[in-house]
Amino acid sequence: MIGLAARLLRHRAGPAAATLLALVAGVLILVAMGTLVESGLRFRAEPRLWAAADVVVANRTVSHTFREFGDTTTSTVALPEGGTVDAALVDRIRQVPGVAAVTGDEGVLIGSPAAVGHGWDTYAFTGRPIAAGAAPRADDEVLVDTRLGVAPGDRIDLIVGGVKRSYLVSGTAETGSAAVFFTDAQAARLSAHPGRVDAIGVRMVPGADLGTVREIASAAGATAYVGKDRGNVEQSENQAAQTLLVGAGSAFGGYVVLLIVFVVAGTIGLSVRHRRRDLALLRAVAATPGQVRRMLIAEAALLALIGSAIGGPAGLLAARWVHGELVGRGFVPASFPMVGGLFTVPAAVGTAVLVAVLAALVAARRITGIKPIEALGEIAVEPRRSGRVRLIAGVLTLAAAGTSGAFTLGAAGSTGALAGAVGMLYLFVIAVALLAPRINAYAARLLTPLLPRMWRVSGYLAAANLRANAQGMATVLTALVLSVGFGGSVWFLQTNLERQTTTQSSAGTLAERVLVAPGGLPADAAREIRELAGVQAATGVHRTQVVVRALGGIEPVSAQSVDPAGITSTMDLAVREGNLADLRAGTVALSAMQASSSGWDVGDQAELWLGDGTPVTLDVIAIYDRGLGFGDVTLAAETVAGHTAGNTNDEILVSAGPEADTALATWSAGRPGTEVLDAATRTRLISTDLALGAWLNRLLIGVMVGYAALAAATTMVMAALARRRELALLQLVGVTRRQIRRMVQAEQAGLLGSAVLIGATIAALTLSAIVNGLTGSPIPYVPPLGWVAVLGGTTLLALATTVWPVRRLLSAPPIDNIGVKE
Repeated sequence: MIGLAARLLRHRAGPAAATLLALVAGVLILVAMGTLVESGLRFRAEPRLWAAADVVVANRTVSHTFREFGDTTTSTVALPEGGTVDAALVDRIRQVPGVAAVTGDEGVLIGSPAAVGHGWDTYAFTGRPIAAGAAPRADDEVLVDTRLGVAPGDRIDLIVGGVKRSYLVSGTAETGSAAVFFTDAQAARLSAHPGRVDAIGVRMVPGADLGTVREIASAAGATAYVGKDRGNVEQSENQAAQTLLVGAGSAFGGYVVLLIVFVVAGTIGLSVRHRRRDLALLRAVAATPGQVRRMLIAEAALLALIGSAIGGPAGLLAARWVHGELVGRGFVPASFPMVGGLFTVPAAVGTAVLVAVLAALVAARRITGIKPIEALGEIAVEPRRSGRVRLIAGVLTLAAAGTSGAFTLGAAGSTGALAGAVGMLYLFVIAVALLAPRINAYAARLLTPLLPRMWRVSGYLAAANLRANAQGMATVLTALVLSVGFGGSVWFLQTNLERQTTTQSSAGTLAERVLVAPGGLPADAAREIRELAGVQAATGVHRTQVVVRALGGIEPVSAQSVDPAGITSTMDLAVREGNLADLRAGTVALSAMQASSSGWDVGDQAELWLGDGTPVTLDVIAIYDRGLGFGDVTLAAETVAGHTAGNTNDEILVSAGPEADTALATWSAGRPGTEVLDAATRTRLISTDLALGAWLNRLLIGVMVGYAALAAATTMVMAALARRRELALLQLVGVTRRQIRRMVQAEQAGLLGSAVLIGATIAALTLSAIVNGLTGSPIPYVPPLGWVAVLGGTTLLALATTVWPVRRLLSAPPIDNIGVKE
C-alpha cells in the first residue's frame, strides 16, 4: 500500500501540495515555539553567589493548601519581591553541630548601574578569588564585578534607595553576575528590610547531616536548597527569562497545537473527500476497507514525514530568529542558554504524523463503510444532511462557548486574558465546524431568491450549487470563520488592553507633574516635595505585586503602594464604593475586577500575601474601576515598608501650578538623573512601554492568525481545483465561461457573506466579553482601519484563492477536463 500511496500522490499533486504546506507550516510553528519553551523548562540556574555553600536557606515561594472536590491541592507561586527570612535564624543555624560557616545575605538593590549588593561575608561563599585589589575595609569602599568596567582605585557612583552614593573601588572579581560587595555594616544599613536577610548560606563539615538545618528552615517557613537547586535562590535575569518563556508557552502552547490539529485535519479531510471517486473505485474492484485505510494512512504519514523534514530545520531557524528578537528587545538576556530542540523536534514530528494519520482515518470512515457494489453510486452525490450526533455535539459546544466567558473574565494580566479569549474563540469555531453543513444549507435557502436577481443565470446556478454542496463546503466555511474570528478578536484584544491601560492611567492622573529617576526616588522624597513652594500635593508610587487566592489556587496580581497624604488630589481611581481618602496602614483598596474575582466587598477583610510572602489581613476601604491603569490592589506605603526588594518610589505624582516649576527644577537638579515630566509625556512613555512589552503576545497572535489565513487559502484553492469535471460539463452543455465566472463569484459572495457574518459575530462576542470583564466597557475599541483590514483581507483572500484557480481551469478546453476525476 505504500507504493500505491506514493503513486497516487504523484497524480494528486494539488491536494498533496496543500496538505504538505499545512504540515510544513505546522511543524515549523511547533518546533519554533517548542524550542523556546523547552529552553525555559530545561534551564537550571547555576549558583554563583552560593557556589561554595552546601545548603542555602531562603524563602522564594508561597504555597496555599485547599480542598477542592474532596481532594487536597497545594498551589505554589514564586514571590514577586523575592522573599526574606528572619536574621535571627543565622545564629540558630550557627549553633547546629557540623556547621562550619554560616552567613546571612543582606541583599541591596542597586538602581544604577543595575546590580545587586551584598555584605562582604557573603563573598566567601562564591568560591572565587579576587581578580585585583583587596576586600572593602571601610564603609565607603566596595568590591565590584569586572563587568561593571571599573578598576581598583577608581570611584563608582551607585544609586541605592534612590540616593546617589560614591564609593572607592577596593577590588574587582569575576563573580558571574553584576554584583557589588559592601562591608557587612554598610550592607546592613542599606538593606530595604532591616532585621531580615535575603538568604542564609551554610557550609558544613565533611559528612555532617543536613537534617537539623532543614528542620530549622522548615519551622521558620523557609526552604533549604541543596545541590543544583541552590541556583534557584538567586534572582537572576536568566530566571526571569525562564519564567517568561515557560509562561508564554503555557498560555498559548495548547491553543497553537489545537489550531494545527484543526488545520491539518481539515485539509486532509477535504483532500480525501475530493478523491471519493478514486477510493470508491478501489472498493468496487475488491479493495478491502483495511487496505483503503492503510493506503490513506501511508499517504498521510508520508506527507507528514516529508513536511517534518522541511518544517523541522525551518523551525529551528525560526526559533533562532525569535531568540535574537527577544534578546534585542530586552525580553531575554544574551547569556540565556538556548537548546537545540532535542525533545521538541521529535515531539513536533510525532504530533504531525499522529494528527495526519488520525485525520486520514476519520476522513476514510465513510468511504470504507459502504459496500463495494454501492460505492460509486453512493459516493457520486453528497449527503444532504449531517448526522444527528454532529448536530447535538455542535449545539452543546455552542452552549459551552456562550458560558465560557464567565471563566475567562477574571484572567489576570494580558497573557491570561488573551489565552482565555483564544479558548473561548476555539469553542465557537468548533461549534461552527460541527454545525457547518446545516449553516450552509440554511444560508443557501436564504440566498436562493436573492442570487438569481443579482447574477441572473449565474446566480441561479450558484444557488443550486450552494444547496447541493452544503456538506462539501463545510470545511471551507470553517476555515473562513476561523480566519475572520482570529483576525477580529484576539488581535484587537491586545490593542484594547494597551489602549485601556493608557486611557485609565491618563484619565486617573490628576497631577500635572511627574518626577522619575533611573534608579528610583527616595521613599521620603514625596514629603520633601510637598514642602516646596507652590506644590499642593505629592504622592509617591511604588509598583509591586501581591499574591491573592484565586479559583484553583493562588496567583500574583499587580499592585501599587502609595503615600496616602493628598492622594485624592493626585490620582482618581474612579472609586465606585468606599472612599480612597480612608487609605492607611492596615487597609486596602481593590479594583472592581479583583474584588469580584476574590469575592471581597467594602468592609470585608482581605487576606493576602505581600510581595515578600508576608501574610496580611487588611480592611477593604474602597473599590475602584481603573485597575488596568493603576493596578488591581492599592496599599498604603506603610503597609509594604520593609517588604519590597528596594525602598524606593518609581515615580512621584505632583499636583502644582506653574509657580512650582522653578522649585521642582531646583530640587531635581540636586539629584542627577531625576526628570520632571508633564502628564502627557508620561502617558506617551507608558504607551511605548506597553507596546514593547506586548511584542511577544503580538508575535504569538500573528502566527496563529497567519496560520488560520493559510488554512483558509489552501482549503479554498483545493475546493476550486476539485471542480474540473463540473466546470467542463457546464461548458459542454452551453454555459459560457463568463457565466461560469459570474457563478463562482456569486457562490463566493454567498459563502463569504455567511462566513464573515458568523466570524464577525463570534469575534465581537469574544472581544466584548473579555474586554467588558477587564475594563468594564462592553463596547471594545477597534482601530478605524481594523475591520477594513480583517474583512477586506479575508475578501481578497477568498477571491484570489477561488477566482484565480477557476480562471486557470477555464483556460483549458472542456473536453480535456471532462474525463478527469475530481
